[in-house]
Amino acid sequence: MKKIEAIIKPFKLEDVKEALKEIGVQGLTVTEVKGFGRQKGHTELYRGAEYVIDFLPKIKLEIVVSDDMVVKVVDAISDSAKTGKIGDGKIFIFPMEEVIRIRTGERGEDAI
Repeated sequence: MKKIEAIIKPFKLEDVKEALKEIGVQGLTVTEVKGFGRQKGHTELYRGAEYVIDFLPKIKLEIVVSDDMVVKVVDAISDSAKTGKIGDGKIFIFPMEEVIRIRTGERGEDAI
């Protein structure tokens, strides 16, 4: 099993969610986050003063899938989140040691 974390632009969330649903992903966690990479933020004017906004709003997706689904999930996220512009995001893949469904006590891939 693997845990896939993806950081994407907020307006791409619906596209990514639909792409994941189409390949059979049944669950994901979505968190609103802020951060920066190569974009480095931008400046804004507020009441005549200039402010540097270093942290840009992003969406973090967390998905746990079986090993055989990893490539499909990564491709679905990459294809649906891509705009071709800086700040499209990143995908991280981690090994998942164990998953336990609290309600039933199921473990491993049965709990996904």
